[in-house]
Amino acid sequence: MKKYEMILYDLEGKIKNKTVKENELLPSENELVKHYDASRATVRQALKILEERGLIQKQKGRGSVVIASSKLNFPISGLTSYKELQASLGFESSTHVVTFEKLIIDQELANQTLFKLGTEVWHILRTRQINGKAVVLDRDFIKYDIAPDMTREAVADSLYHYLENQLNIDISFAQKEITIDFINDEDKKRLDLNPLDRHVVSVKSHVFLNDATIFQYTDSRHQVDKFQFTEFARRQKR
Repeated sequence: MKKYEMILYDLEGKIKNKTVKENELLPSENELVKHYDASRATVRQALKILEERGLIQKQKGRGSVVIASSKLNFPISGLTSYKELQASLGFESSTHVVTFEKLIIDQELANQTLFKLGTEVWHILRTRQINGKAVVLDRDFIKYDIAPDMTREAVADSLYHYLENQLNIDISFAQKEITIDFINDEDKKRLDLNPLDRHVVSVKSHVFLNDATIFQYTDSRHQVDKFQFTEFARRQKR
């Protein structure tokens, strides 16, 4: 790891764990040079990346101020569509449909999605843009016979709105798995990642109907510094 990366990750960690709080100043460049035994150019490179990531704001005559987090709270529990999440959190976003096609589940996809080998599905790939940058990559497999007349326009608007309000599909529950995955070639191609990003947060969901049959598999890949995943938990007395 290069020296500026070590400084970057250390300062980023202190900001995220609130060692240095919002609206507080980071140590001066001179202090950082001494603390990390680094050149001024190396320290400035680390600070430049922190600023690009929206974690600090350089102010003339003051130094580097930690700014309020711009991460969006993404609830872990519940079964909420992206459009419903957008409405509840009040952020502006747009959707671009990259792929909308019918395909047959092969053995590899059967193992991944839990659909039976040979099942016909819709394969949908969408990017979600916030402030003009693609920060989420959603890949969906929807059982074809559930919605054979589904259109690209419906997918671009709200998939769940179409299924529930136009087709009266009774979506019941989901099993979710959240992992930190290494960036793959598709992520590099479709997402507006930061230069030093090495990982994405992947939320994989198997979604079931009211009769407990699977109808959807989703892998939703999120830029790591845009979302924070939250959960509310209540203590149950025993």
